[in-house]
Amino acid sequence: MSARERPATVGPVLTLGERDRRWAGLRQLMAQRGIDAIVVGSFQGRERLESYLVDDFIDGVVLLDHAHEPTVIGFATARISRAFESERRGWPVWTSDYRVGNGAAGVVKLLAERKLGAACIGVVGFGPTAPGEADGLIPLGVWRVLSEGCPQARWVDFTRDFTDFMLVKSAEELELLRYAAQVSERACQVMAEACVPGVSEAEVYAEVTREVLRNGCELRYPFLSLQSGPDNIGWGVPRWTFRAEHARTLARGDLVQAEIHTTYGGQEAQVQMCVALEPVHDDVRRCEEVARAAYRRGVQAVRPGASFADVARAMEEPIAQSGCWSKTPLLHTLTFGGTAFTPVNRGQLAGTREERVEGGQMPGVRRGELVLREGMGLELEPNACLGMRRVNIGAGVVVSAGGAVELNELPTRVFYRA
Repeated sequence: MSARERPATVGPVLTLGERDRRWAGLRQLMAQRGIDAIVVGSFQGRERLESYLVDDFIDGVVLLDHAHEPTVIGFATARISRAFESERRGWPVWTSDYRVGNGAAGVVKLLAERKLGAACIGVVGFGPTAPGEADGLIPLGVWRVLSEGCPQARWVDFTRDFTDFMLVKSAEELELLRYAAQVSERACQVMAEACVPGVSEAEVYAEVTREVLRNGCELRYPFLSLQSGPDNIGWGVPRWTFRAEHARTLARGDLVQAEIHTTYGGQEAQVQMCVALEPVHDDVRRCEEVARAAYRRGVQAVRPGASFADVARAMEEPIAQSGCWSKTPLLHTLTFGGTAFTPVNRGQLAGTREERVEGGQMPGVRRGELVLREGMGLELEPNACLGMRRVNIGAGVVVSAGGAVELNELPTRVFYRA
């Protein structure tokens, strides 16, 4: 039975105990910093951070203080009605305080209602919240309404406190993550079956997406990166998904590589799948050998008490010794925190088309000092490049008392098709 023919599955759900854990933990952090309330919104950001507080996403803003359940302020009544429909079907919602309003103006009104207009208010989104959001995601208009509407308030950045709290996952969150990883594994198998010469990238993209969605998961931005060719060093979503460019047809000698962002209940089980359509260049096997060695070194280095930089250095070593270079990160945390690039062996780019974009870059490690704790998730995604040939493999691991618990198997090596 092919992966596509297998019945769809259903995942675990969160209890109200998980809700209470999140609220209590965040309130404790707020109390430690003397913060009276926090404002959390998505603002079209990648992580949909407000959903962490209310297990819901209405593209709005949530306010959490010490005395009330979180208040959700949304601009569209229809999106709030979805929550009521879930409740009618027997799925308990995490908060009963849904309101219709214009984002920041609604927050100003709520702060006045609760006598918090001159309080200390933490804002999630002043600081970095995801790759590509290094400057934060609070729109100027939102900040102007908040600051002018509550001129006596003391506004502070609560972004890192919030996202670091999310890094350590509870037992219930780990169940969701494991389910998402199972669906990612199935999606990888579907991709391996779909990649044959003569098939277009669009067909492969559609099959992988179908497998993720039919198992009740979503694809978080950038959804599904997919690139093909014998020496395609580019990365990201296919060009034809956003411009009038025809989807490429797969051919023998190609590598078909994908980054699948399977997400369930807010937990992302990202994987890097690589399919080789024989006969491929010898450099492909060399790059796979190096990437695989880096992955295994990363698994061995993950343990409570190790730093994020420790894992990055362990993964970098076989790449440095091999003469390969790396274009994309070697690893990152699952949910925003640390990201590690390596600058090794980039001299080989001299005179190539990549020198124009990579020559001025200074790749390094973000949050190298971050100490690993039980319950944290990491994505080990080593990529090894020789010239313009690149192999990218990898999957998530969870930090446990005994070291790394691997979440996937298939995407941790190249899948060769004769």
